[in-house]
Amino acid sequence: MTYDVGALRAEIPALLSGVAHFDGPGGTQTPARVAGAIADALTGPLSIRGRLTPGEVNAENLVQGFRQAVADLVGGRPSGVVFGRSATQLTYDVARALAKDWAPGDEVVVSRLDHDANIRPWLQAAEQAGAHVRWADFDPESAELPPSAVGALLTERTRLVAVTAASNLTGTVPDVAAIARLVHRHPRALLYVDGVHYAAHTFVDVTRLGADFFVCSPYKFLGPHHGVLTASPELLERLHPDKLLPSTDTVPERFELGTLPYELLAGTTAAIDVLAGLSGTTSGARRDRLRTAFAAIERHEGALCERLEAGLAGLPGVTVRSRAAERTPTLLLTFDGRKAADASAFLAGRGVHAPAGAFYALEASRHLGLGDTGGLRVGLSPYNDADDVDRLLEGLADFQRS
Repeated sequence: MTYDVGALRAEIPALLSGVAHFDGPGGTQTPARVAGAIADALTGPLSIRGRLTPGEVNAENLVQGFRQAVADLVGGRPSGVVFGRSATQLTYDVARALAKDWAPGDEVVVSRLDHDANIRPWLQAAEQAGAHVRWADFDPESAELPPSAVGALLTERTRLVAVTAASNLTGTVPDVAAIARLVHRHPRALLYVDGVHYAAHTFVDVTRLGADFFVCSPYKFLGPHHGVLTASPELLERLHPDKLLPSTDTVPERFELGTLPYELLAGTTAAIDVLAGLSGTTSGARRDRLRTAFAAIERHEGALCERLEAGLAGLPGVTVRSRAAERTPTLLLTFDGRKAADASAFLAGRGVHAPAGAFYALEASRHLGLGDTGGLRVGLSPYNDADDVDRLLEGLADFQRS
């Protein structure tokens, strides 16, 4: 099936500006329904969670609705869904909690393909525990991270492996399920998967991926700015984060410090419902509708990416650094003798937003030989259309001629 891209675009007020947005990997534009759900939560009766007053009931329903919606999105369980201010904050929290049980000589494996949010927290936690860090390198020519690159580093002292499900810089999608099988041959090793870029483009099944922890960010898939972590409730029960004495020790609440921002939870539920609506039906289980919707999203974004790559092939002096066989519709471009930042500024003057930089994937950018400068990142989202792609290609052609 396909979905009506024009109808989706009509739901997103920011697109009325006429800007062609290729900045989805940094955050998507927001549908009016999501903003409306946030406003409704804030302006209705609202209180600390409970079951007595209307405000208490509203708060409780918003929390439970959010947990169910996220569980439907990733194939997890509502009682294993943890709210966080950001994916970075959640990763730091889990790293600190896990590291309480690490000892000198234990080992942590990280990947150079990853965003720094799935590297630095583990390096710092390992340093504090006296654990050893081992690095999995990707192939800079293909931008591939083969499972063997991770598997070769695993030992009986491995306690944690951190890997991305999709690179936010190059779009590379490693075979996380194969990596998980290698990791879980070692009984004490856990797999922490950064799904922030992945969940925006692909139907997520955390069980199939084999992720012990999976983190994502709703603002990458039409929602508000915060992070979400999912894990089995049984695994979360084993972790004991620092918390206030009177705050609950129940999972998942023991990881959520302070009163939750109910309005953001409402916005995330609404964003997931917008995505499910791309299935073309309102009947059936939301998880099933999301499966159908993401199949349509992948077809749509894939067709646009083919159009984009075909156009780029005809532009001299442009190098595409995104070469993995499996990847999201995300391209990293560099320019012979010219700065990516200059290309970004030139496009911005034509109403095309494609940002330049390393986007916190410093290790990946350096491993590609691009230092901390990175390149021009072109990221497609469900609301992009063929006109957007053509405007981008025309702008790049004019930039190269200028």
